[in-house]
Amino acid sequence: MSLQAPVFFAELRLPFADHTVVGNTYYAAPVPGTPLRLRINFTRTIYADTYGGLRAAVVHPDRGEIDAVALSFVDHGTFHRRDEATHTQPSTKQYGTFDTYHRPGRPPWDGAVTTGLRDAIEQYTAVWFPGAWAASALKRAAGTSPHTAPAPPNTRGGARTR
Repeated sequence: MSLQAPVFFAELRLPFADHTVVGNTYYAAPVPGTPLRLRINFTRTIYADTYGGLRAAVVHPDRGEIDAVALSFVDHGTFHRRDEATHTQPSTKQYGTFDTYHRPGRPPWDGAVTTGLRDAIEQYTAVWFPGAWAASALKRAAGTSPHTAPAPPNTRGGARTR
């Protein structure tokens, strides 16, 4: 089943105008005219088709991956509300993770609160791409963005997502 990655990354509201999602991976050029790129993908757990976080990496076209950081859903409170509401215990496979099996019409990461992940990505990219968030925000505010991310689907009821 699909992870609906474009919708997940749209919910993160990353400010980079020059970006795309290929498969389940987000690629961006946070600072135009420089060779460094940002790559973000889902990290797997020891369980089949189960994901426990994101992995953000800085990639150079000639030298490959320069640096990477793992951002777990547990550490960033992504599923804290969902797990608390469903009484999911830390010792279970479902705690702080999502898998490819989900209710029809809902994303597999239903119930995710992405604010902590977004903040962590902002802090990480500030090291490698200083000023990129501010510059991207200005471009988007001015309406010069050549690429817009898809809007998340409208959902009814259930847990609030961000």
